[in-house]
Amino acid sequence: MIKLLIAKTIKNYTEVSEPTVRAAYGRLAGILGIIANLLLFILKLIIGLLSGSMAVMSDAFNNLSDMGSSLVSLIGTVAANQHADEEHPFGHGRFEYIASLIVSFIIMMVGFELLRSSFDKILHSGQTTFSWLTIGILVFSMLVKLWMFVANRYIGKQIQSMVIRAAAQDSLNDVFATGGVVVATFSGLFLPLPVDGIMGIIISVLIMLTGFGIARDTITILLGTPPDPVLVENIYTMLLRQEGIEGVHDLIIHDYGPGRRMASVHAEVPVDVDIVKIHEVIDATEKEIQRELGVHIVIHMDPISVGNEKVDALKQMALSCVHEVNPVFGLHDFRITDGEQNINLIFDLEVPYCLKPTERETAVVAIKEKIKSKDSRFSVVIQVDDKI
Repeated sequence: MIKLLIAKTIKNYTEVSEPTVRAAYGRLAGILGIIANLLLFILKLIIGLLSGSMAVMSDAFNNLSDMGSSLVSLIGTVAANQHADEEHPFGHGRFEYIASLIVSFIIMMVGFELLRSSFDKILHSGQTTFSWLTIGILVFSMLVKLWMFVANRYIGKQIQSMVIRAAAQDSLNDVFATGGVVVATFSGLFLPLPVDGIMGIIISVLIMLTGFGIARDTITILLGTPPDPVLVENIYTMLLRQEGIEGVHDLIIHDYGPGRRMASVHAEVPVDVDIVKIHEVIDATEKEIQRELGVHIVIHMDPISVGNEKVDALKQMALSCVHEVNPVFGLHDFRITDGEQNINLIFDLEVPYCLKPTERETAVVAIKEKIKSKDSRFSVVIQVDDKI
């Protein structure tokens, strides 16, 4: 059904990389979420008031928070699609992340309030009225939420939207939460315990955990995360297959929101290459990466000596010493300054992000000692870089 809705309401719906099409997907998900959650809130609120069930009331206000989340997501999606301006030269794509963060706060706030109400229900336990109408509406709610999970998961996957994927997970949590309310409603008929209040607490905690998880994931992205390994591999592959590019390193990818990624990388080229020819290769590669991967990239050229037997042999010796210290290390930008009494070996050492400063210093000392042991004339100059 969601595919039919997309086809009927979104023009050029297959062109998901286009900003306007992506925004249309986001608007559709937001509008569906608002309509469905508002309907469920009204139905459950009426049933909760009539039956006196705190679990049903908790589930109703959970739907209200979901409606607010859908509204924030809708606003965030529209705002994220705004064009770049003088104050925001890289666009407004991160609005979507901000919207996701706001959604998480709404979810946690509602969960906390419902937790407090559920405790009050346990302390001042009252009779809950059983009704098959209540059960029917709750089961209907589960089916609606299950459909919303499928729809949001599909849309979120199509446009790679974090906030819509979060909405999908929240909808799935709601299926289990409402199922818990159904269990509480039946159990209250047979057990002397305040099952309704207890189930309300469980649902409230589930709501807060969902909000916390969304906030954690969003903050992680805003702070900066390592680039997608698949994207990194694709960029490296596209660069290394170009004529004249001998190696690549120092790839940095900046995320300015979904569909707005920018990158820079160093490409090693022969020192004696025709500068005009290699510039044409670099320029064409930048455009190819932008077209195929959607990444605006700037490629910096590093001239290296190619075919020099002495330099190549020293580089392999240095790399062997580096791997003896740690096999995951690498090196690049290797060069030498030659002399009779002193030979400088200069290179950049690639180490994992997670390596602590003291561990880096210890590794550098060990590498220098190993290289020095090969020839007392060697002096080693090492610049430490993070390895992607």
